[in-house]
Amino acid sequence: MVTRRFDHQVEELLERMTLEEKVGQMVGTPPHEDVAEMESEIRDHHVGSVHFGGTPHNTPEAKAEVANAAQRVAVEESRLGVPVFLRAMAEHGHAAVAGSTVFPQQLGMAATRNPDLAREAASVAATEMRATGVQSTSSPIGDVARDQRWGRIAETFGESPYLSARMTAAMVEGYQGDDPSDPESVLAVTKHFPMYSEGVRGEDTAPNEVSTYTMRRVHVPPYQAGIDAGTGGVMPCYNSINGEPVHGSKRILTGLLREELGFEGFVLADYRGAEDLHRAHDTTADLEQSIWQSVSAGMDLLPSGGSTYTDAIVNLVESGELSERRVEESARRVLRAKFELGLFDDPYVDVDEATRTLGSDDHREIARRVARETMTLLKNDDDVLPLSPDLGEVLVTGPNADDIAHQHGGWGNVRDPDPMGDTVLDGIEAAVGDDTTVTHEPGSGINEAGDVDAAADAAADADAAVVVLGEPDYVHEFSRSTLGDTADEFPKRTQLTLPDAQLDLAKAVHETGTPTVVVFVTGRVLATPWVAEHVPGVLMAYQPGSEGGAVADVLFGAYNPHGKLPISVPRSEGQVPVRFNYLPHPRHHGAEESHVDSYDPLFAYGHGLSYTEFAYDDLTLSAETVGPGDTVDAEVTVTNAGERAGVETVEVFVRDVLSSRVTPVRELAGFARVELDAGETDVATVPLAVEDAGVIGDDGDRTPEAGTHRVFAGDLSAEFDVERRYS
Repeated sequence: MVTRRFDHQVEELLERMTLEEKVGQMVGTPPHEDVAEMESEIRDHHVGSVHFGGTPHNTPEAKAEVANAAQRVAVEESRLGVPVFLRAMAEHGHAAVAGSTVFPQQLGMAATRNPDLAREAASVAATEMRATGVQSTSSPIGDVARDQRWGRIAETFGESPYLSARMTAAMVEGYQGDDPSDPESVLAVTKHFPMYSEGVRGEDTAPNEVSTYTMRRVHVPPYQAGIDAGTGGVMPCYNSINGEPVHGSKRILTGLLREELGFEGFVLADYRGAEDLHRAHDTTADLEQSIWQSVSAGMDLLPSGGSTYTDAIVNLVESGELSERRVEESARRVLRAKFELGLFDDPYVDVDEATRTLGSDDHREIARRVARETMTLLKNDDDVLPLSPDLGEVLVTGPNADDIAHQHGGWGNVRDPDPMGDTVLDGIEAAVGDDTTVTHEPGSGINEAGDVDAAADAAADADAAVVVLGEPDYVHEFSRSTLGDTADEFPKRTQLTLPDAQLDLAKAVHETGTPTVVVFVTGRVLATPWVAEHVPGVLMAYQPGSEGGAVADVLFGAYNPHGKLPISVPRSEGQVPVRFNYLPHPRHHGAEESHVDSYDPLFAYGHGLSYTEFAYDDLTLSAETVGPGDTVDAEVTVTNAGERAGVETVEVFVRDVLSSRVTPVRELAGFARVELDAGETDVATVPLAVEDAGVIGDDGDRTPEAGTHRVFAGDLSAEFDVERRYS
């Protein structure tokens, strides 16, 4: 969110600053367990920002005290009194701080198809961050998930560029509010520009070897949406594209980001991504050359280099390798952000207020509501769900039944003090009646076999069994604090199937004949054909955050699920990548048709059941012939044909039937949410911008082409024609 109201103050301050003070605005210091070391970086090296991570204690009060200490040194012990800028990883709430409200990861958020809810969750996260002295978060993630093996799938909004764009914009708006100076707003940093998620082999940070056409068609739209929503910052990806490491690419960071997409905020390096130029990509010889290349390309803020980086940049300027004018460009952007945040008026926070704010009852209730809406019912044979809360006995088993850290997923607090929240087991115990016995047998670990016989015996005696399987918490390439860096163990890129320990548990419980439901608490979608074929009830809970009790709301019928998969579930690792919006291509060697449907996942994008039934009728379009700049309204009649109230998200897809370039077999173009009582009928209206159905050119522009476009909603279809118009 860039305004010009502080230009005069920024320029006046820049004129008074020394080179060293200007350079300090470009550099941050990494997390410090030693607060005195952090203070020294600020006092002695003019470091202008702090990455809010490791501190001596992890309570809201301790975090706020450290934030105030940093500001006190910056304001009271420096020549010009420039406050520091504190940033945090807070993709799904201020999750790294004990006692915070932790929301579902972005993949689960996307299952809600509810941008308003994402906006509300981001606003709560901003309130909790600001209470501890944090003014910016490295979120949202605009990356479009293209390979189910990737270790950061959980942090994405899934495989649809349109859905990712809508949700990215909503989270930016939620974080930033109407005014960054609001003490309950933070600046968003949309990441990881322009595409992080399609590295070769599904490997984190690996080169993106995809075409410019795919980059512009699939990956850029969420970042354009974040920029249009006013994101304060943008973070580049670690990858190389077209042989250029993005952290050192002027073509991408200046040409594409600023000149083409119109971004005016600050560009924030990803941790020490600039160092990768010489440590990994081998495109520079040493640290100083890497910093020169990165800053020359358009990098404004290097968040974790501390005094080593400030010294290097000063040396580059004094040697004539880097101009002071270039330094001033970056310092200007960072200073403007500090003015917009109101830090020059009052940078301090109320320590007691931090404790009252984080994890408040109101915030937890919002998180519970979000978690409920993420729940995606994949299978419900013979109406095994919902379970009656008055059953005699319920078995709860599986490695994720009672583990709050696994529910949080990556970038959460898994160290002392214990994170706040309710596990799935807690939720089930609270949901059942007083006369119902809940038996808990872990049965297995994530990879380790447990007492399967005890779980099976308990299942045989129970009226229903809930088996909670999936993945632990992890970040990046499956690095995890609770299990250690065991690269040869699940979760890992080469394995999307359940470990034997978990699958054996599911089989043993199922074989007892007791009605069985499998709940997946997982970052990625997993290839689970045996479960899909044999277990009557399957619920995808993603990583629900602190409010895992929301799983019980769905299992016992207090909440009617309506989440929809934001990403396709493969049948096996060999089917990856599998996407609903694939490009058509010829098939020969005996195929009767040149275009054969390549899409056959275990569960399709958009799949999600309800405890009621919805019928679609009469897909109509507001016009059959339109111009390139027009909008077509698609209207679908939706009837709740079941016996209880429910919510249905109507997704509308478009296909360009004949185009100058190969375009997807279908692409999500809009969605609308309807809430219907049993027997009620309503009309869902979804506006379709004709321009959005245009063909991407080499310059990145979308050009609607004359011809037929087919519209799909459920099993219905209709067509409109774009006419050729001449200026």
